[in-house]
Amino acid sequence: MSEFLMRESALLGDRYYVAHHASGLPVIVFPKKMSTTYAMMAVRFGAIDNLPDASGATPFPDGVAHFLEHKLFANEDGSDSFERFAALGADANAYTAHSRTVYLFSCTDRFEDSLAELLRFVTHPWFTPESVQKEQGIIAEEIRMCRDDPYDRCYQNMLSGLYAHHPVRVDICGSEQSIARITEQTLYDAYNTYYTSRNMALIVCGDVTPDAVMAVANAELSTLADRTAPTYKGASEQPTAARPLTVAYGQVAKPIFIIGVKDAQIPQQTRARTRRNAAMDILCEMLFSETGELYNKLHDARLISPEISFGYVQTRDVGFLRFSGESDVPEKVLEEIQSYLSCLRETGLSREDFEHYRRIEFAEYIKGFDSTEEIAENILAFLFDDDELFAYADVIRGVEFEEVAAIFEEFFDPARITLSVVRPNTSKGE
Repeated sequence: MSEFLMRESALLGDRYYVAHHASGLPVIVFPKKMSTTYAMMAVRFGAIDNLPDASGATPFPDGVAHFLEHKLFANEDGSDSFERFAALGADANAYTAHSRTVYLFSCTDRFEDSLAELLRFVTHPWFTPESVQKEQGIIAEEIRMCRDDPYDRCYQNMLSGLYAHHPVRVDICGSEQSIARITEQTLYDAYNTYYTSRNMALIVCGDVTPDAVMAVANAELSTLADRTAPTYKGASEQPTAARPLTVAYGQVAKPIFIIGVKDAQIPQQTRARTRRNAAMDILCEMLFSETGELYNKLHDARLISPEISFGYVQTRDVGFLRFSGESDVPEKVLEEIQSYLSCLRETGLSREDFEHYRRIEFAEYIKGFDSTEEIAENILAFLFDDDELFAYADVIRGVEFEEVAAIFEEFFDPARITLSVVRPNTSKGE
């Protein structure tokens, strides 16, 4: 294993190995004696990479990354890789996010065969006019289903309420109009642009050895291109929210809402960005935890249903906080939250709460090492942001009360807040 660099955590007693395949592909192997092995082939290509040029034109139709994800499972011989994985006893899947596309599988045996299949289909695209046309109908139906899903619609409206120009506001699937412009040549062009060795990564976690993984990679990656993919330059975006309120109607028994708060101060330096992410996670727990004062105030006043969701999202040059739930009066919920935050600025955050929730966040980080899937997904998240998994332990422990308090003071600017609401269809005429 001389070609592998070992990364070790004395705190966790774990280690993983990093190497570059001859093609230039990063290969990361995290040996973990668990019942399930999890592997992923990831591409640094998502919805936000389709940046418009100076004239406002995008290089590809919206939704091309997601369309590619669907079509790669189809093989030249007419077979489907999902079926091949099933025959091997492996559970395969894929997803497209704002900043990446990921192909994955989990298995309990026949790992090498499943890994070979993963590498084979991802590196051998095959598109025809007929198959693209058929897929357009399938994805158009998916777009309609998402549009009719009130929760998806509420989230998408929140993003477009926060962002006026950034492509994060565009649906990952694209639109029926945009995917209608996708041809087999579009897919080949997008594939050849982004599916290059140094713009991808192979990550494996489970009861495997680095040598075994590299042996399969050597056998299957002879055609992987080593070209330079486009550098993500970021998109221009105003610091304030695009609009304060969006109201839609859907099949819900009670209004659902998402409050979004735009982060206008995302650091450019990687480790500073990671540190802000950790600080925001702690701050979110301090403010919105179900054991906290604000939640109990909203719940006792019957302004929200018991189940809520909240968190901070950060990817490249995008960052936002979201708080969601059900309420008969979402506007009142936002008003009460803003009033609570205003009072808290007068009294100040609790140092005791900070220490408590920092310990909780650290415990959640440690707990993530109990799952091969979480380990692999976390390695990928750090890798594609040019950071490192084990270093995050020191980042969390190094976050100080004063920096969380400083973020709290500047973050909740009312001009950066949007409220997305989906009301029941029956209330349209009210």
